[in-house]
Amino acid sequence: MNILLIGSGGREHALAWRLAQSRLLDGGGNLFAAPGNPGTAKHAANVVVDVTDHAAVVAFCAIQAIGLVVIGPEAPLVDGLADSLRAGGVAVFGPSAAAAQLEGSKGFTKDLCTRANIPTAAYARVASEAEAIAALAGFTIPVVIKADGLAAGKGVTVAMDRAEAEAALRDIFAGRFGEAGAEAVIEEFMVGEEASFFALTDGATIVPFGSAQDHKRVGDGDTGPNTGGMGAYSPARVLTPALEAEVMTRIIAPTVRAMADAGTPFSGVLYAGLMLTDAGPRLIEYNARFGDPECQVLMMRLASDLGEVLLACAENRLGTFEAPRFADDTALSVVMAARGYPGTPDKGGRVGGIDVAEAGGGIVFHAGTALESGALVANGGRVLNVTALGGSVREAQAKAYAAVDALDFPGGFCRRDIGAKEVARESLSGRLSPLRL
Repeated sequence: MNILLIGSGGREHALAWRLAQSRLLDGGGNLFAAPGNPGTAKHAANVVVDVTDHAAVVAFCAIQAIGLVVIGPEAPLVDGLADSLRAGGVAVFGPSAAAAQLEGSKGFTKDLCTRANIPTAAYARVASEAEAIAALAGFTIPVVIKADGLAAGKGVTVAMDRAEAEAALRDIFAGRFGEAGAEAVIEEFMVGEEASFFALTDGATIVPFGSAQDHKRVGDGDTGPNTGGMGAYSPARVLTPALEAEVMTRIIAPTVRAMADAGTPFSGVLYAGLMLTDAGPRLIEYNARFGDPECQVLMMRLASDLGEVLLACAENRLGTFEAPRFADDTALSVVMAARGYPGTPDKGGRVGGIDVAEAGGGIVFHAGTALESGALVANGGRVLNVTALGGSVREAQAKAYAAVDALDFPGGFCRRDIGAKEVARESLSGRLSPLRL
């Protein structure tokens, strides 16, 4: 079978790496990535196809006899690429545009939570600055301000005083986030620890697909502005089996049921951002695709055939398929970012030492790189995802940072404390394993 992967970031490199190992490609099958990056080129044929031109993507699939399309990023999903491909008779892993509203509109998801009695933060959905300022009076400080639509991870403000909240609302309605700011959501600030839970669904059957914890702030100790993610590890052991069962029962299952009942069944991966409060897990928001860098650590731990799992989901036969299996080991990923991130990153800086970094058994996934005259250079904010597997978080952390230190990327930086909280918990619980470097 031939497979087409849509996307160009670190998530897509991780997916390409794992898809390239699938039995679906046995017998001469090809893996394509559109547009891919220098990392995906190690596992797939990078192709130039405009993914916003749905007819061009459908035509490519026909010419290349594509049997499965895997859509990585959220924008093509919200834009309806999966619908166009399904209309063309192509199996797709990823939700329809109507179902992708779970990520494309925060207000849509909050309203669904209200209807389905899904635990989440109290909120107000507002369509103008005046309405927003009036609604703000009903919330205590701190408060969370969100642009309603897709804002590339930059439309959320945790306001520590009313002036900051009002400024965030003014920015949204002044057009700072474009169409994403046509509406806004004001949310209660929840207290607890964040975790991410993933589930695959074909709209009828739901199977768990692992957990992770991300590190959003740019600086050590969770300081500085929010980013798209500076590192992650999996599994998130704060999500105990009992809590995962509660998440499936009270959050994931009611969501899938509500979407099906509305005539817009969700097919793909549901990525639930959770707050573990004293009252139990509550939904922060949904993503309709794998997280980045959470995907990287999930792919490192995945023991099942990714291609076969995603195809079963795309063909509505999850109920007859073996549940995905994951290694008990911990995977940890450190993001190497370009100076200036999460503001304006410095592009063009040389990137070297990847072979040396991977010599210890880890993998360096390309997130924002390019080739210029044959040389690898930084081409984005988050440039590399340095990922390692270990018997404990401490071991995975040590391997990942050893690989980071082997890189030759003078224009890059990273957090040095990815996984530190879980290492401390391991130490207290006696779960530490010997270091094997």
